Amino acid sequence: MQTRIDRRFAALKAEGRAAFVTFVMAGDPNRETFEKIISGLPAAGADVIEIGMPFTDPMADGPAIQQAGLRALASGTTLRSTLESIRNFRRENDDTPIILMGYYNPIYSYGVDAFLKDAKDAGIDGLIVVDLPSEEDNELCLPAQAAGLNFIRLATPTTDDKRLPSVLKNSSGFLYYVSIAGTTGAAAPKPEDVAVALERIKAATDLPIAVGFGIRSGAQAAEIAKIADGAVVGSALVECIANATSDAEAVKAVHTLASEISAGVQSVSK
Repeated sequence: MQTRIDRRFAALKAEGRAAFVTFVMAGDPNRETFEKIISGLPAAGADVIEIGMPFTDPMADGPAIQQAGLRALASGTTLRSTLESIRNFRRENDDTPIILMGYYNPIYSYGVDAFLKDAKDAGIDGLIVVDLPSEEDNELCLPAQAAGLNFIRLATPTTDDKRLPSVLKNSSGFLYYVSIAGTTGAAAPKPEDVAVALERIKAATDLPIAVGFGIRSGAQAAEIAKIADGAVVGSALVECIANATSDAEAVKAVHTLASEISAGVQSVSK
């Protein structure tokens, strides 16, 4: 069964360009503003929307996304309210793929079966759960796929040829390549290094590969779009919210930057 993610990447491949994948934190800086932000992201050029699940111990996230999670938790965001926000989004947009990204603890606390049912009903298309390795596939990955959700894994610069088959096993939707060894937003990726890594990974899988961690501008996104199937931008968008002096300014800033980066991605024909 094809998901919105499968259809979107297939359509973009036929169109001859990479995907622009945006990341924002659920409930940041508050639920109303967050809903306005995600509502406007498709018009600002987002092909796929990743939504962070706020968590108190986000070990893979850099300062910007950690702070976003804290703002969201302080505003009362829960996994249940996150699903309600996505359900609201789906009332006006049934096409744009939505991925929940985060850690297993909130899902485990919610209850795996209940979460998968509610996530599917809300209009979620895929999950990225960074602290569940492939050895734990029975925990969430396989049940998620049985429920019709893609389970998207991370590969990193330290994922060697011995580990790669395990990462790819049961992965679907696309593979998320973490372009730097470090936390989100820590440094900019070097396109030449990414290109070498992607060539090796593409020899092992037909899945689309999206590259994230450290992309902050349209020019950087264009460089990644030349060599990858998607460019993921998170910290730079989240910082727009942190630096805004009002909720309205936050919405405008996120959409403005997303439009600029989308233009960079779309400037590259493949």
